[in-house]
Amino acid sequence: MLKVEHLTKKYGKILANNDVSFEIPDGSITVLLGPNGAGKSTVIKSVIGFLKYDGIITVDGLYNKSIEAKKILGYIPEIPALYPNLTVGEHLEFAARAYRLKDYKDYKNELLERFELSDKIKKFGDELSKGMQQKLSICCGLLPRPRILLFDEPMIGLDPHAIKELKSIFTELKSEGASLLISTHMIDSVDMLWDKTIIMQNGCVKANVSRADIENSGRNLEELFFEITEGSEENL
Repeated sequence: MLKVEHLTKKYGKILANNDVSFEIPDGSITVLLGPNGAGKSTVIKSVIGFLKYDGIITVDGLYNKSIEAKKILGYIPEIPALYPNLTVGEHLEFAARAYRLKDYKDYKNELLERFELSDKIKKFGDELSKGMQQKLSICCGLLPRPRILLFDEPMIGLDPHAIKELKSIFTELKSEGASLLISTHMIDSVDMLWDKTIIMQNGCVKANVSRADIENSGRNLEELFFEITEGSEENL
């Protein structure tokens, strides 16, 4: 379980996150929605431990910046951070050694096949298109099989086949008991996947709803999103 309690983050005088709290149970998919500048990426970067912040973040009861927590946390950033002088294959080998993985080669080959990178294994990071760089970043994030995964706008730049595979992987990870937090502003890309949605605006959580909440309200997720971000709303 991922638990965020009273997360507050300022950049100078700018309040990026204002008292943000939520939980993500095991075996579930939570979507973090909001317009650009809502504070979604700041939440993700705080959880993964890149930022200083006020509040408490725990991963399976562990302090999120501890070595033990980092072993079970996975992160796929919005912008891939690849090494230009490493090949596709070397990136995955680097990830495997960093996490001291054993018996990972079959899963590595499966990921390369599913994201159509098998024939690119000897290409360097800076030789790949933006879409291929994103696919490689996803493969590197998935290889250690983390129990809690953070995805920041994961579908931007992906081709239809890669989007289809990634959605299938989301479902598979959920069935295996993993906890997923997917940050996006592309509502239609995750519409059928989520168990819970957190909608943010101006650094605050404006709604924290389950699929049942939405269905019982008589609205769909898109309608709720625009009520909150473009008009007045009664938070669920």
